[in-house]
Amino acid sequence: MTAYWPSLFGGMLLGVSAMILLLVNGRIAGISGIVGRLLGGQQVVTNAAFVIGLVLGPLIYAAAFGALPDVTIAASWPVLVLAGLLVGVGTRMGSGCTSGHGILGLARFSPRSMAATATFLAAGVATATILGFFR
Repeated sequence: MTAYWPSLFGGMLLGVSAMILLLVNGRIAGISGIVGRLLGGQQVVTNAAFVIGLVLGPLIYAAAFGALPDVTIAASWPVLVLAGLLVGVGTRMGSGCTSGHGILGLARFSPRSMAATATFLAAGVATATILGFFR
């Protein structure tokens, strides 16, 4: 059971952070929108603070626990770059990313977010199932 505490705590921290951003700023905590506005020069201070927090999070974790968690990435750099570009295209097509739709969109009962999240999950299940056949 203790193996689930970090994930539970992280999920609660995400939810509280998203709620605070919505209540204080009236903005949805969708990473693609925040980065897009930052690159477009809109609300630079707020958006930069959010992105800096994303970068500092792992460093704070390492300072608190003495090291970063072990992460193994089996894909090559070209595959990672292609995947990142496809995610970027998908977030533009879907009018938002998993964080915006899945965390706050569902909490607001947004029909568009419900459809988007169902699509994300279905695509993930289909991909995992298909790739499972090749292992």
